[in-house]
Amino acid sequence: MSPENVVHIGRKAVETVLLGSGPMLIAAMVVGLIISVFQAATQINEQTMTFIPKIVAVFVTLLIFGPWLMNLLITFTTGIITSIATIGR
Repeated sequence: MSPENVVHIGRKAVETVLLGSGPMLIAAMVVGLIISVFQAATQINEQTMTFIPKIVAVFVTLLIFGPWLMNLLITFTTGIITSIATIGR
């Protein structure tokens, strides 16, 4: 296995992780920002107030993007498995 193959597989793995986690991270960031603005406007500084909305937003986003995420992971895994035969050449 050449170093180029290892770098290519690593790059594809990082791209897959970033693409797969992106929607959930963006949803959590947006909900956190909205809650922070609400807390600043009302001067309510309750730390536990942000956890439940973020968790709900991440789960809803996971439900919405679940089929796409599965397709992304299946495509990556299939590509890795099919490239095993050509790595030794």
